[in-house]
Amino acid sequence: MNIVDILILLAVLAVAALQLVLLARMRKSGPEAGDGRHIERLERELRLEMQSTAQATRQEVAGHMGQYHAATVQQLDGMRQQMQLHSASGREEQARALKRFADTLQLTLSNLTESNAQRMLEVRGTLETKIRDLQLDNARRLEEMRQTVDEKLHATLETRLSESFRQVSERLEKVHQGLGEMQALAIGVGDLKRVLTNVKTRGTWGEVQLEMLLEQVLTVDQYAKNVETVAGSNARVEFAIKLPGVVDGGPPLWLPIDAKFPKEQYERLLEAAELADADGVARAGAELERAVRGEAKTICEKYVSPPQTTDFAILFLPTEGLYAEVMRRPGLADDLQRSLRVTIAGPSTLSALLNSLQMGFRTLALEKRSSEVWQVLGAVKTEFTKFGDVLATTKATLEKAAKNIESAEVRSRQMARKLKSVEALPSEAAQLMLGPDRLDSDDGS
Repeated sequence: MNIVDILILLAVLAVAALQLVLLARMRKSGPEAGDGRHIERLERELRLEMQSTAQATRQEVAGHMGQYHAATVQQLDGMRQQMQLHSASGREEQARALKRFADTLQLTLSNLTESNAQRMLEVRGTLETKIRDLQLDNARRLEEMRQTVDEKLHATLETRLSESFRQVSERLEKVHQGLGEMQALAIGVGDLKRVLTNVKTRGTWGEVQLEMLLEQVLTVDQYAKNVETVAGSNARVEFAIKLPGVVDGGPPLWLPIDAKFPKEQYERLLEAAELADADGVARAGAELERAVRGEAKTICEKYVSPPQTTDFAILFLPTEGLYAEVMRRPGLADDLQRSLRVTIAGPSTLSALLNSLQMGFRTLALEKRSSEVWQVLGAVKTEFTKFGDVLATTKATLEKAAKNIESAEVRSRQMARKLKSVEALPSEAAQLMLGPDRLDSDDGS
């Protein structure tokens, strides 16, 4: 509610008060006067008084309004000037406060920057120290792992290389022996024809070939040369295989082997076959058969005498071609084995027979030395247990080395993640700051 409303309200209240006063007078004087003219006069006076009062009130209100308007304008001008002064001083104070805040903020930022730089230097120093310690620790562990692996590898490689060199040396020695034998054979090929032309030298050649087969398969204690198989006969067979006797520790049981080479009959048979001479082939075959029967009869009469010997002997033919031709004769081998107890054998057949005998000798030796074999097996079992322990230790060492490598890789990845936010220095600056690599210097020394 403003001043104008208050003044109007006061004027209305004044008019109302006048009306009430007039009404009160009329009530007091009404019964005494009692005529209408007096009432009309009072009403006119009241109306005039009200008009004059209203006019005076309006004039007073207009005057008050003018005064109020002038005072309001003057007050507003004063307030505007005061507000301008306050705003100017406020701006100056705000500028000074902002300047003080900027100075304080700048100082705080400078202090914070210096503190952060100092902390970064400390963190960097700590990180470099930790990285250097970690590098030294990793280098030490890697060196230990390398030494362990080198020792294991050196031992394993040395063992395997020694075994490989031993096998290679043995094979080279055998190859050298074979080359020597081939050279000797090549040297003796020229003399072979001269040897075979003489009966005595031809027999010697068959005897040498038989001795070579015996040496390759049997040991020197399992056969003998120029043996008198029949006591008191002075007939000595070229070779005899020593078989176990009936009594353990008693005299051995001999298996006579004699080498024969009917070269002339065989060559005539080959010449007749080349000429396609059927009659010549038949005659030469009959001559070869008679010669083989004669040699078998001689062997049976001179060298077979059970129980000093076996109940059969072996007639050795030095070439496979001659052996095949004799075996082609119908019923010849069976007749000689049945009637004269002589078995015909060529080089391959005799080798197979000697191998069978060698297996028998080994079986007998194993039976006699079964206790020693069990002892050897026990020693082998003990060594195998030790070998298993060594293998388990080696496995544990290798697993530990693998775990150490995995741990080093995990730590390396963790350091790499931590160092992602750090800017990398050039290699020259890094070497200048950290110094030369320890491992490189160790390798160089």
